[in-house]
Amino acid sequence: MSEESSSQISPPFLSGSSNSDLGLESTLRELPAYNFCVETNCTGTEVAIYFDKYPLLPGVILVEEGKYMGMISRRRLLEFLIRPYGKELFLQQPLSVLYSYARTEVLLLPETTPILAAIQLALRRSTELLGEPIVVHTAPDLYRLLDIQELNIASWQIRGIETQVRYERSQALMVQNDKMANLGRLVDGVAHEILDPLNFIWGNLAHVDNYSQDLMKLVAAYEKENFPLSEETNQLKQEIELDFLQRDLSRAIASIRAGAERLKKLVTGLQNFCHIDEVYPKPADIHANIDSIILLINSRITGEIEIVKNYGHLPPVSCFIGQLNQVFMNILSQAVDTLLNEAVRQQMHLETVVTEQKPKIEITTQVISRKVNSPDTPDSRWVSIHIADNGPGMSQELQQQITDSFSIAKRADKETNLSVSYRIVKARHGGELNLHSELGKGTEFQILLPLL
Repeated sequence: MSEESSSQISPPFLSGSSNSDLGLESTLRELPAYNFCVETNCTGTEVAIYFDKYPLLPGVILVEEGKYMGMISRRRLLEFLIRPYGKELFLQQPLSVLYSYARTEVLLLPETTPILAAIQLALRRSTELLGEPIVVHTAPDLYRLLDIQELNIASWQIRGIETQVRYERSQALMVQNDKMANLGRLVDGVAHEILDPLNFIWGNLAHVDNYSQDLMKLVAAYEKENFPLSEETNQLKQEIELDFLQRDLSRAIASIRAGAERLKKLVTGLQNFCHIDEVYPKPADIHANIDSIILLINSRITGEIEIVKNYGHLPPVSCFIGQLNQVFMNILSQAVDTLLNEAVRQQMHLETVVTEQKPKIEITTQVISRKVNSPDTPDSRWVSIHIADNGPGMSQELQQQITDSFSIAKRADKETNLSVSYRIVKARHGGELNLHSELGKGTEFQILLPLL
């Protein structure tokens, strides 16, 4: 072949950047690839010269009048040339003849394809095609040739980055969990300190009530035996308002008892919410823990939101109750936020249409039976916990965003309260967390926990 004929082919050049700045979202555009397109009427000899001159060139892109036709790799060309009489048959023939024999499936990808997605597609090819280069479509009628080794190196680099990111996030999560555990111990200690004097008050209330009644009986007996009372005694009765004192003393003691009982329930609920789970799950009363959460959020409701409890008959559920309390708190807090925000929005816009329904959160619990695997397997028993509100509901886009956040990839980017709740229910308890919402009707979360 003459020097003149070989000069008709544009020399290959490498485009793209190095792999030093790759990240989790990097695409094929960022990898170095060869721009080497040859018309199909060129001969195998001309291409062989370039393969000899550029040993790293993975192949050649075939075009016909500038239009993409296919690709022949260096390995495929050599396979044909080492066959008996291969040089005589193919070296002097146009590449179109060689391609008609060497035609194989070509992996053609747009340059916007993520590197991690590209390596997955490349590895799905048949065994004999795993070493073939990839054709990257960069623009109309513009193609580049990506060596599979470059793709492998880039994917391993990104996997390393991903592993490092996950490690750092796991370390941060461990620190956060340790902080939460320490906070739980602190709150539990404070709750114990509150309970001790509270128990003194609670234990002495009954005695104070009995003593006051006995004193009132003694005063009544004294008045009866010493009637008429002296002027000094009558004046003292008027000063201390004895008649009012007798009526109000029992009410004051009852009010102290109600306040002490409410404070005791609040502290107990705080202890339950800050419960530190042990290594293994333990049976727990789901209803008691939901009641504790409701007691803690009562200060935010202030009578504006009605909470309806439709409790069924639930057996003790084996679970990590401290983590489930976090799930209940997350879902109930979101429902309260939604209803209060909607009430504020209506007031700010001075809406004339006022709904007859009061803002409401409805909690329904029951034991249900479900088929898990095949119809032949026996029904499994699950605890179902529905938490529904009659708020404005969610759009399909927002529901999709929440559902997407449940996936591992999205959770790695940013964890939300609901994604944490999903992980607790799904990964820690083998259950399910389902979401259903409709605009104008409200939102409902369903927690399903298996009964072992």
